[in-house]
Amino acid sequence: MGAKLAVGYQEPRNGEFFHEIVADHRESVDEVYFAWSNTPSGRPGMPLTDWEAQERLEYELGELAGMGIRLDLLFNANCYGAEAVSDHLVRECRNVVAYLDSRGLRPAVITTTSPFLAGVMRREFPEIELRASVNMRLDSTLALEFLGDLFDSFYLRRDLQRDLETAQRFRRWADARGKKMGILANSGCLQSCPAQTFHDNLVAHQKEAYQRRNLPEGLTTFCMAHYQDPACFGDFLKSSWIRPEDLGLYDELADFVKIATRQHDSPRKVIASYARRKFSGDLASLMEPNFSTLFAKKGYVDNDAFGAFDELPGACAADCTHCGRCEELWKRVFKPFPPE
Repeated sequence: MGAKLAVGYQEPRNGEFFHEIVADHRESVDEVYFAWSNTPSGRPGMPLTDWEAQERLEYELGELAGMGIRLDLLFNANCYGAEAVSDHLVRECRNVVAYLDSRGLRPAVITTTSPFLAGVMRREFPEIELRASVNMRLDSTLALEFLGDLFDSFYLRRDLQRDLETAQRFRRWADARGKKMGILANSGCLQSCPAQTFHDNLVAHQKEAYQRRNLPEGLTTFCMAHYQDPACFGDFLKSSWIRPEDLGLYDELADFVKIATRQHDSPRKVIASYARRKFSGDLASLMEPNFSTLFAKKGYVDNDAFGAFDELPGACAADCTHCGRCEELWKRVFKPFPPE
């Protein structure tokens, strides 16, 4: 089957539990990643007023563990503020792992953006796989060398993954050192987004931010503002996403393929599409962020209209010269909705 999927836990949605979705695609899904309740992570957390969320999370984790799914605990906030290297943070993270262990839910993987936490977790739990978060944006083997033995696995910076020669270079580096490498398949983020650090830091401090009187100009997602202009829609092609049909190109390159589903409005559709490696419909609707509602002003991205993988921009995307190739492809794949 090749690279297995790592999917993000989401609260029960559309009348079904998340573990039920995973069960339907068990042959393709190897891991479920999740953040602990009321802790900062790379995505907004559960509502603080939902007192049953913790109970539901533990129930779902138990069901997933019973299927043999590997659990990946996220300590992947981009910022921990004044607590970043504190004894308090260490005790909090240690206690989460110990509590999960007491419930028979010991994580197989801990993913973090913090080299400090990676060092602590390495010392405290040497048997748990430590993974460098995709939010670390690791884009050189030198950076990986600097991290040394802090991490057992890592995500290739998503902005590089369509360049297969670069992915192969990182694969060789990982193999030579006994490391595992993953990719993130369905990120809708802008290529080389200049606002990612700002946004990730804001998400890490969402509790404090939500307690402020925020201005309407404070649009937190730069990409959403960018795509307000239909003339910019074609930039979607320059993003880092991999179509379900092209996952086979990564079977020998990636040990695991992360699928972003923690906030998606239809996690079943996304997981099913990447598990089957086939999707017919609006490609934008598989992404997180999901821009399909914005694009709907004019039409949709017809996944069936794409051809060979190398039609898409790869290494050239980060240094776009506006050669016209993407514009021509966009004309072919972006279709108006049929008349009612």
